[in-house]
Amino acid sequence: MSVVQLDIDEGIATVTLNRPEVLNAFTDEMEAGLVEVFDRTDADDDVRAVILTGAGRGFCAGMDVSDGDAAFVNWRTSATAPEGTTYEVPGESLPMRRDGGGRVVLRVYSSHKPVIAAVNGPATGVGATMLLPCDVRLASQDARFGFVFNRRGVVPESCSSWFLPRVVGMQTALEWVLTGRVFPAAEALEQGLVRSVHAPGDLLDAARALAREIADNTAPVSASLARRMLWRMQEAAHPMTAHQVETLAINLRGISADLQEGFTAFLEKRSPVFPGRVGTDLPDIFRSMPEPAFDPAVLEEYHGEA
Repeated sequence: MSVVQLDIDEGIATVTLNRPEVLNAFTDEMEAGLVEVFDRTDADDDVRAVILTGAGRGFCAGMDVSDGDAAFVNWRTSATAPEGTTYEVPGESLPMRRDGGGRVVLRVYSSHKPVIAAVNGPATGVGATMLLPCDVRLASQDARFGFVFNRRGVVPESCSSWFLPRVVGMQTALEWVLTGRVFPAAEALEQGLVRSVHAPGDLLDAARALAREIADNTAPVSASLARRMLWRMQEAAHPMTAHQVETLAINLRGISADLQEGFTAFLEKRSPVFPGRVGTDLPDIFRSMPEPAFDPAVLEEYHGEA
């Protein structure tokens, strides 16, 4: 069985971390599998929403540290080229190992489909940080969360220094990171990390109900644009940027067959059947805001010290 499973049912993709015997601890294979799965859900126009969850009693217990304190050394060297000077991943040759959790988070962030996390159990380390780019997070009463990096002598990763303060505010983010403590689902709910807490047996049903509401009622192209607009505007320096992007988007959507269907269905008091497809009809409204590329020069500067 793959360490990342993908199941698609009536427009809803369920992505399951599948190493239940070790609480779905994160590995290089899981990193690659998650990136591949989100490539597949983006490419499948029948997928309207994605649910991310874990198999067994855990969501993800963080990086696989079954080798003890050698785990991080193994992580740094496992992708080393034969001459030991660069780290090879598809399309990159770098002087240091690139953060794999960050690659996953950036891929989820750029998803064309709405992403719902169903946190079924412990989510610590990268298991907590990979949740942050999800659009809505639901948790089981059994879930536990922890940004435990300082307690292991490392630092936050997976772009969490950008995401976490935006999701829960700076004071809460700093408390959780600086203490590194593990906290219950009730605290995650109180501070806004999760939207709701459910009995373990009800969690996936609640996530599917939310995904179903999106899939059955919204235009896929509009939903894709909307999630990207809200996330990308977190980096805008002035609301004028949002005004420009929204003006472009609403004009392009205003001449679409989706808009005609949406208003017609509303007036006829029926459910809409939107013809637009993300794969062919998604406009590039962020052309004036290109996403930055990963810059190896930053790593080169410190190569000798790492």
